[in-house]
Order: sequence, then C-alpha cells, then structure tokens
Amino acid sequence: MQFRVIVLLPVLLMVAVQTLARGTYQEPQAFVQQAFQGDVPSATMLWLTEDLQASIGKILGHPYDGLRLRYWRRDGRTVWILEEIGKEKAITTGIIVNQNRIEEVKVLIFRESRGWEVRNAFFTDQFKNAALKADTRLDRHIDGISGATLSVRALTKLARLALFLHQHTEADHVPS
Repeated sequence: MQFRVIVLLPVLLMVAVQTLARGTYQEPQAFVQQAFQGDVPSATMLWLTEDLQASIGKILGHPYDGLRLRYWRRDGRTVWILEEIGKEKAITTGIIVNQNRIEEVKVLIFRESRGWEVRNAFFTDQFKNAALKADTRLDRHIDGISGATLSVRALTKLARLALFLHQHTEADHVPS
C-alpha cells in the first residue's frame, strides 16, 4: 500500500500542476487598464495592408489573415493583446511597447498543458527593454525553458510582432 502511495503521489502532483497551469492569469481588459493606470485611451485600429500581412507572416512563420489589429496608444506607448499558438492552443499575451522598446510582456491566458513556465517573471523579464533589429529579430537572445520550447518561441514571436507593429502605428491608425 505504501508503495502505491509513493508511486501515485508524483503522478497526482503532475496532473494537478498541469491543470492549474492552464487558465486566465489576467483578463486582457484588466491588463490594458493596468498599463494605463485606469485612464485607458480609446482603442485604435492598425489596418493591415498586404505588405504588412506578409511581414507579419514572416515574423510568425505562418500567414496572418486578419485585416486589422486593435491596440491602445498614448505618449509613444502602445499596448497590444496578441495571440500565438504554442503547441496546439493559443497563448494570449499582453505586451507594452514604449519608444520602440518592450516595457512589459505578460501571459494573460494560457491554454496548453505544457510550457506554462513562460508566464513567470524569470522568463518574461528577459524581454524588458528589448528592441527590434533591422532584420525583425530581437536585439538580444532569449533563454529557453526545457520542456517549454514551443511556448518560448510563441512569446518571442509575439514580442517581435509587437515591436514591429509599434513601428507602424504612426501612419496607419484610426480611432475605433
């Protein structure tokens, strides 16, 4: 009997951790509220031309079919709620860009059974103050997490995407 408890306990703990890892850590609207300390500007739309869609597709590694993206802007800061597939399901992420540098990356909703470690500050803090190089790569290396490779890639793509989109907000936005 004692042997079964010793064998089953790690299995039960692993299942519990995976179940708790999935979920909503912060509602997207609450992230936007927090980013602007409660004084949220009107949402703005970035309309995606064919060229922008093609560039987004290169960053993501797959075609992007959307016609527009919603964001919030004030004083050179933009806030983006973006999603990318980890292994099989979307990871919803909030990203703040300030003067062409990442101010914050936060996993808002995680739906995968693995890779949830990307939500922790030890991982997301690596993006702080990152900028985009001319080739749309980040100006720094982002350390991976063993067992969370696809989630790491998804967040790295989204960070690159937010920086890229931020650069295109001056000319191509209209209030919604």
